[in-house]
This record gives sequence, structure tokens and C-alpha cells, in this order.
Amino acid sequence: MSNQQSPPPDHLLLLVQQVTAHYLETNVKSKAGRPRTYSELSFLLLAVVAVTLRTFKGLELHKLLAKDARLRSELGFAAVPHRRTIERRLDCLQAEAEAQVAALGQKIVGEFEPAAEVQVASAIDGRMYKARGPLWHQKQRKKGVIPRYLRNVDTDSEWSKSGYRGWVQGYRLVLQTLLLPVPIPLFATWQPNNLYEEHLALRALQAGTLPVTSLLLGDSSFGSPAMATAYAQRGGWLLTPKQLPPIYRTWKHDLFALRKETIELLFQRIMQAVDLRDCPTKGLRRNGAFVMASVWLYQTIAWSNYKQNKPIAEVKETIDLARWRIAA
Repeated sequence: MSNQQSPPPDHLLLLVQQVTAHYLETNVKSKAGRPRTYSELSFLLLAVVAVTLRTFKGLELHKLLAKDARLRSELGFAAVPHRRTIERRLDCLQAEAEAQVAALGQKIVGEFEPAAEVQVASAIDGRMYKARGPLWHQKQRKKGVIPRYLRNVDTDSEWSKSGYRGWVQGYRLVLQTLLLPVPIPLFATWQPNNLYEEHLALRALQAGTLPVTSLLLGDSSFGSPAMATAYAQRGGWLLTPKQLPPIYRTWKHDLFALRKETIELLFQRIMQAVDLRDCPTKGLRRNGAFVMASVWLYQTIAWSNYKQNKPIAEVKETIDLARWRIAA
């Protein structure tokens, strides 16, 4: 009889188990054709591992799975997928990752009962992610011409402008977070940079993927009458600068001030936790898979911490332990 014991799992394996425990079945339909060899969950978890280890190339992920049998088994891969299979499946993973964030967000909102003292509130905002590669100027874009001296241009990226960052060539993440009682992501979507944030939020609201809370705080870009009316019809109250009274300062101004203390801080925490401030690769869908995986990863860890009465913000520490493969 052998006395050898299996080595203790490292924190990366524990992280994979933690995220797997929060996986929810969604209604995202896969393409028609023969059944897929590997599950959607396996590639969602692989995207989480890629974000954790900062390994974004298909060849690097293929080598990782080939060398680490324990990790491969934990991810649910019976064999090592071909490199092209990994790259192809990552390209169509964004919708499922968004669905996971929204499904868990709906579950989180459902577990908080509104009270007379504290209503369930949330905040929404968008952030631009700078694309990799050289700048492709708008005049040349309109003509569909890439100058001969430009190499590795991300042709999926688009230009947009913000008041504090100026013009940015890249993509846009729209994020909704729980405001009260704790800041945890509820909804996120990754879109081209030239689309209006309000239109994206309204489309998600109409599709039923944007969780409705008693109060939703947003900046002026979310304050159109159409958005406010649609949100009110679903039982919520939208508060933006367009809905604030001209007399300063009322209780509505004090309430709106909570937005800057939550949603903007949450963007920073997510980026710091996974060290992902700009696009890690090229293409709308490939970047979407990794950025949405990072939001889902932060969401699951923060929710687990809350359920276990741990500090909500201790997400980066968990990811750092997994990144260094420290034994449990």
C-alpha cells in the first residue's frame, strides 16, 4: 500500500472551484451543428485562469493545459484542446460571460430585501479601454485605408471621447454595481467604443438582463426621458444630474454623491485586482471574453466574501495567491 499523498491544491485550483460554484445555467444559445466537445463552463474557467495568470495567447494557454494535468482536470477538459479550438472558443465566449454576470447579479439583488431604512440601490457607468496597437485615425478609417507603415492595427476598435480622458481608440465596458448595502457588480456589457452608454443600458433593460433596483444612479449620459420612463415602468427610480433639482443642495444631491464613492471606485478595484487597465489583445470579442471574465471573477469573489462575512474588498489578495500558485 502506498503512503504517498497527493500534493495540496494551490490557490489557483481553489479559485477555479470557487468560481465554478457560482456558475448558473443561462439561456445563451450555442451555434447549430454537432455538439461541442468541450463545455462552455470549461472555457469560461479557462478565461478566468488567463486573466488571473495574465496569459492571453492561445498558444500559451495550450501549453499551460498540456503541462498541468491537475488544472486541466479542474477546468473540465478531458483532453488538451487544439490551439485553434482555444482561440475560436474564446472568440465566442463574451455573450456567455455577460450572461453569467447578469444571472448572478439578479440572484444577488433577489437576496436583499428592501427595508424602510435601506433600499436596494445600484449605480451604473461606463469606462473606455484603450486598444492595443497603433492609432488608426478617423479620416483614414472612413476611407477604409490602413497606411502602409501601420502594423498590427486593431480594426475592431473605435474612437470615442470623454471629458477627463479625451479621445480614446478602443472599446467600452458598461458596468452596474450594487450601491447599498455593499458594492458588488450586478451587470456588465462589453461593446464598441462609439455606442451610447444609455442605448446599451436601455437595450439591456428591455431584454431583462439589467437588474432593477429601487434606485439607480447614473451620470448625465443615462438620464434621457426614455431611460427614466422605462426604468420607472419596471419599478425603479433613475436618478441622474438631469433629474436633480436646480436648487443646491438637497437630499437628492447627497444621495447622488454616493455614486462617485462606489461605481468609480469599483472600476479601480476591478482593474487593480486583475491588473487589466487596457485591452490585453486585439479584437472586440477576444477582449470581451477576458474583460468580462475579470468582472465575473471579481463578482464571484466579492459575493463569496460577503456571504462568509469577510471584507468585500479583499479580492486582489485572493487573485494574487492564485497568480503565484501558492499551496493552500
